[in-house]
Amino acid sequence: MRAKSLCICAAGFLLFAAAQVPAQSQDRCSLPSGLRHEISKKYPGLNVVTLADLDRYDRKLFLKDHGNRCPGFVKVNFYGDGKPTWAVLLISREKSKPEAELIVTQHVGKEWKTSSLETMDASPAPVVWREGPGKYNDISDPKTIRATSPVIVLCGYEAWARLYAWTGKEVEMVRVSD
Repeated sequence: MRAKSLCICAAGFLLFAAAQVPAQSQDRCSLPSGLRHEISKKYPGLNVVTLADLDRYDRKLFLKDHGNRCPGFVKVNFYGDGKPTWAVLLISREKSKPEAELIVTQHVGKEWKTSSLETMDASPAPVVWREGPGKYNDISDPKTIRATSPVIVLCGYEAWARLYAWTGKEVEMVRVSD
C-alpha cells in the first residue's frame, strides 16, 4: 500500500512539473519590470519574440543551441562598460504584415537609452543571442570587425545571420551567413 502511495505521489509530482515547463518558457521572456514598461511605452503593439513565435523547426534549432532561453532578448555587455544592457527582438504579431525590430537598450542612471539596430520582415520570426568578443568577417564584403566586447547575433534560421558590434564609436554590422 505504501509503495502504491509513493508511486501515485511521484506520478503527480512529475505531471505537475511537466505542466510548469511552458510557463517557465514564457517567464524566460519576461523583461525586467522597468524595461518592460519602457518597451511597452516606446514600442506599442510590439512584443518580445518567444518560443511560441518560432515555427516547429526553428524552435527545435534554437532549443538545441540555446536551451530553454528566450529567443527574443539577451543580456549583453554590448558597450563594454558593465552597465545593464539588453538586446531585445520585438515582433508585431499582425498576420497581414509581421515585422520585427532589433533594439539595444541600456539602463543609464534612471533612464533607458534605446537604439534601433534593424527592422525586418518577421516571417518566419528571427531570433537573437550573444557571442563573445572576437574577430568577425563579413561573408559578402571584405569587412572585418574586431569586437572587444560581446556582440549581438540576429538570425533567421536557414536563411541569414547578422552580427552587431560596438566599436567604441558606433555600431557596426557584418553578415555572417546568407
